[in-house]
Amino acid sequence: MFQMKDIINSFYKNHALIYKAILFILTTFLIVYFFPKSGKFKYTFEKGKPWQSENLYAPFDFAIKKTDEELAIEQAKVVENASTYFDIDSQVENDVLRAFEEGFSSAIPDTLEGINHRAISSLGKSIIEKIYARGHVDRPYDLEDETPVILLKDQQQLGTAIFSRFLNQEDIRPFLDQELNVELVQNVRSNLLSLFFDIIRPNVFLNESITQNTLDEELNQISPFRGQIEKETLIISKGEVVEGETLKVLESLKSEYQSLVWSEANYFWILLAYTLLVALALLMLLLFLWKYRQEVFMNNTKVTFIFFNILLMVLLTTFVVNYNSAYLYLVPICILPLILKAFFDARLGLFTHVITVLLIGFVVTNSYEYMFLQIMAGIVTILTVSELYKRANLFISVGQITLIYIVAYFAFYVIHEGSVENLQWETFVLFVLCGLATLFVLPLIYAYEKIFGLVSDVSLLELSDTNTKLLKELSNKAPGTFHHSLNVANLAEAACNEIGANAMLSRVGALYHDIGKMKNPTYFTENQSTGINPHDELSSRESAEVIISHVIHGIEMAKKKKLPDRIIDFIRTHHGTNLVYYFYNKEKGINSEVDRKLFQYPGPKPFSKETAIVMMCDSVEAASKSLKEPNSTKINAFVESIINRQIEDDQFINADITFKEIRSIKKVLKHKLANIYHLRIEYPE
Repeated sequence: MFQMKDIINSFYKNHALIYKAILFILTTFLIVYFFPKSGKFKYTFEKGKPWQSENLYAPFDFAIKKTDEELAIEQAKVVENASTYFDIDSQVENDVLRAFEEGFSSAIPDTLEGINHRAISSLGKSIIEKIYARGHVDRPYDLEDETPVILLKDQQQLGTAIFSRFLNQEDIRPFLDQELNVELVQNVRSNLLSLFFDIIRPNVFLNESITQNTLDEELNQISPFRGQIEKETLIISKGEVVEGETLKVLESLKSEYQSLVWSEANYFWILLAYTLLVALALLMLLLFLWKYRQEVFMNNTKVTFIFFNILLMVLLTTFVVNYNSAYLYLVPICILPLILKAFFDARLGLFTHVITVLLIGFVVTNSYEYMFLQIMAGIVTILTVSELYKRANLFISVGQITLIYIVAYFAFYVIHEGSVENLQWETFVLFVLCGLATLFVLPLIYAYEKIFGLVSDVSLLELSDTNTKLLKELSNKAPGTFHHSLNVANLAEAACNEIGANAMLSRVGALYHDIGKMKNPTYFTENQSTGINPHDELSSRESAEVIISHVIHGIEMAKKKKLPDRIIDFIRTHHGTNLVYYFYNKEKGINSEVDRKLFQYPGPKPFSKETAIVMMCDSVEAASKSLKEPNSTKINAFVESIINRQIEDDQFINADITFKEIRSIKKVLKHKLANIYHLRIEYPE
């Protein structure tokens, strides 16, 4: 009994983790289950034996495969007739001529009598020009003399020639002997030969890269198929002998089936492999959430929401591929990053989008092309939609997404086909329709908010309307608090814009952070218009209790009015664990031993940039009312002292905010307060 109780307690403590494990396993198996599968080729046949089954008609269009022997013959013919490319370095001839001029005087000294130096020099230069006019290859090549070659210069084709035109190292000596067999150079022939052998260098080199690439392209162009069998064509009749062309057609059909199926023999292993890959992708997403989005990871509803959207996109794409893969690009995959950015942030949206596209890559054909298009479109979606609640931004983003699709698809098509003659323009229509389908994100966001209890920027815009019932009630019951909340909202929005935080979220959180004061509005100074202070009749502990209770009352009201948790977080954290300093010091003046906890807000401390900013703005705005004859110096010192005290009390220790950002926030608050008090530069009279 005791052991069973421990198991139950352990299960309860780890129920959130267990739920995520079940969700992870369920999502993995659902994705793998809905991956497309084909049947097994159900006919058996042998060469030279009769066809035992009923008449077989082609179930779909397919090509007849060539045999290995046929392919080998075609490949050998291509290799035999393949073009060979040689690069010609024109600079070599100039260098050799220059070297000849520099070495000529030492090879043929002026002191030798009876030597026509100018004529010999001209002869030497003409010999060099003849050598390089034919071309001097760098090494022997295993090519026939009559083999045609293509000449290149700076990657540009000059023309064609036969290989026997070139001189190799062994041809140079006979060529020089023939050219120097003249009376003019008989006395200096050996000198000239030595000079030529010293300076002559090859200028023709085999371009192995282009030659091999050209050969590979020609080999790749060899079609493995010959002929086409159309659907419903009679392949073989019952009793007909399986041989000759019929055998090749049957083997092609069987091969086509096997390329599409998960055969019974390896079904388990392929299923296991797909399961491992899908599980690995989803595990990376969970690790990302655990490492960088701890708040999301701890919330099972949010994790379920993310996994649900991944599953939905995979299933929708799988359905379209099974129905007709031609409509693949009609699926609005970019809705996913839009939705996740609306509810969470851009980084999580892009990461999840990439994981989803990788999973869909198992389903689609031309997976690389598809993944490239979708990832590029996802990046554009994340970068362009900054404020989803502004309809113009969404339309502009959809236009940019559609343009990315069209440009990328056009580029891939040209790469694959090499021309635009047969470009399928109807695909562009699919991209436009996909862009229009992306606009469905707005009603989808509304539906998700109701189903999963999340809040997006669109809902925040609605909550920021001061004519909502709750804010109207606040302005009627506690007008001073309402005015204070408006000021805090303006300050928080400006501060968020300065450091790149969520300005809309901070504004809405600031508007509702003090709604708990409606319970006892006259106990707060901003609502005391008669000059009567109810705290005069209470002890310090009782006053502190009333002040602190506005946080609890605010949370209760917010939950009753079904405000989102993201807004309730501002009510919880806007005082953190600070003390009610006025009444704490008042009590301390009476009693030296004071329990701090009785004068301390329950917390928690702010745990995001937005909640930290609202805490700063709330404290600064409230305390600024006590400033007498404010000026720039007083305001600067005042802001510094309040925020520095919050830092010293470790109020921002859980918030992802830096000292640099806090310094920027201080600067904004000082500037805004100066504007509120209409401070002007005093000009001399």
